[in-house]
Amino acid sequence: MSLPDSYTQKPGAIAAYFDAVLDAQPPDRFSIRFLENLGFTSTNDRLFLSILKDLGFLNVDGVPQQRYYEFMDRTRSRIVLAEGIRDAYSDLFAVNTKANELTPSDVKNKLRTLYAGKKTNNVIDRIAMTFSALCEYADFSKPASAKPPTEDTKTETTPESPQKKLERAIKDVPQTVSLDSLQYHINIVLPETRDQGVYDAIFRSLREHLGTRHE
Repeated sequence: MSLPDSYTQKPGAIAAYFDAVLDAQPPDRFSIRFLENLGFTSTNDRLFLSILKDLGFLNVDGVPQQRYYEFMDRTRSRIVLAEGIRDAYSDLFAVNTKANELTPSDVKNKLRTLYAGKKTNNVIDRIAMTFSALCEYADFSKPASAKPPTEDTKTETTPESPQKKLERAIKDVPQTVSLDSLQYHINIVLPETRDQGVYDAIFRSLREHLGTRHE
């Protein structure tokens, strides 16, 4: 949640600022000198740098960020700007999801409540006019981009109870075990004897105890 501190005293120049950005090669650092090279030499124009930072186009050092480069795609420029506005004025959109459709007067009233006396009426008026000018240039026809869930927002699954784990383990155990593929070997040491009856008795016992049963 956030609200910006930045504003411009030339809200009517917002469209010109962004059109000039689109026509220029992205700089390594967006400086006052670069802005002047775009044709904006007034000291009031310099306030545009703070706006770009609040919108997520530049970092605190003025280095272009991913949103800046996405804006350079002319087929998506105004949609990308709308995403930046939603982020920069997230407190305002939390109060009204269609804050971009509010009149400048309504925006001022909402901001007065949200800033809770931390800004003068004069500054709030300028921020409101800046917001309205930005919204006029942006394209809010597309829904806000879905962000990947963070660790805090991921749905937690209910821990499995010990009873459930036991039931699942039992269910996974095969109900039958086949012995068809098993092979076994038995070595028998026969006693030394000349009595054939002894051998006959031994093999008869083996057949009785080890023979195949049919059920």
